Amino acid sequence: MERKTMSIKKDLKREGIEVINKFDTLSVNTLAKKIADIISSTFPSLKLNSNELFIKLSRLNMYYAKLPSGISAKYFYKNKSIYFSDSLEKQKLSDVAIHECIHYLQEKCEKNGNIVRLGLCDYTLGNLPGTGINEAAVQLMAVKCTNNNYENVKYFDIELETNTPTYYPLECALVSQMAYEIGEDVLYSSTINSDNKFKERFISITSAKTYYKIQENIDLLVEEQSYLEMLYSNFQNTDERLAQKETKEISKQKDKIRNLFLETQKIILTSYFDSAINLAYSPKLIENYRNKLYLYKNLIGHADGDNFYNEYYIDKMMELEKRYTPNVTEVRELAVVKNGFFAKLIRKVKVLLGFNLDYAEMKDIEK
Repeated sequence: MERKTMSIKKDLKREGIEVINKFDTLSVNTLAKKIADIISSTFPSLKLNSNELFIKLSRLNMYYAKLPSGISAKYFYKNKSIYFSDSLEKQKLSDVAIHECIHYLQEKCEKNGNIVRLGLCDYTLGNLPGTGINEAAVQLMAVKCTNNNYENVKYFDIELETNTPTYYPLECALVSQMAYEIGEDVLYSSTINSDNKFKERFISITSAKTYYKIQENIDLLVEEQSYLEMLYSNFQNTDERLAQKETKEISKQKDKIRNLFLETQKIILTSYFDSAINLAYSPKLIENYRNKLYLYKNLIGHADGDNFYNEYYIDKMMELEKRYTPNVTEVRELAVVKNGFFAKLIRKVKVLLGFNLDYAEMKDIEK
């Protein structure tokens, strides 16, 4: 037991965690009750029992501690403890704790206490695949609990709307796109229950190769941003002679992150909608497909010079018009859809994108 305690102390020191004081029982129970109620009420489809959550969360150890810069809280699975920054304001305690408490609820361990899975992340493999997707999914659950407002932000020349501007906004944007395609409920269920339903559902619509590529890219996105932070830290301590070299390296790293995000976003978009278009075989399904692809614009990150989504949208609308072959009973309905919807829609999109139209096309839009 003493050896285990010493080992944990070394691990905490390695993580940059310096304990200040432990929460008393009343404080732990009060926070556990509040968070259990919030989580269970926010996700009714998961059918979580608030009392069961409270019992589990009340067993957590909670501490105030000195943490590395930029970290407000840290869950440490080896001793089932959450460490809160000593600079954290008490009124924000529950907001920060939700993320870490979800980590605690989602962990799966062997009988010997070794963790084997944390939500969407596999701990049995050395490189911990799925870390990025899991962190984003947990954060999306946390901000849903706190009803965070959406903000327009810009990172690495990528502009997007997010309700988590300070915690993995790029990763959260990508996972939000995946969840939009196959359903938020299945994402949240797999996140807290640590199962493969989300992965299997996404693979069934796209492919295993696609899912693992997205997973790999999001993990890499986390790593690349960590490396950028290290470059910034080095830059602050460098001399003028090396400053120019460091500046170029930082600029290069920013471009790398930007391109990786846009590449991954493109994969998520095309893999789903290229497959889903095969199911659009009736006027109603065509309309559903069109609406889903159109509303997707609210989720993507926009970058100057990147018009992929707009061009893809037009291509898919034209493809729907070309490939749809009606049966006899649907001819009249399809004619209304094609003449009243597709042709006019494509002309309107051309206007939005700045394409030139002839006089007849312009008059048709005005009708």
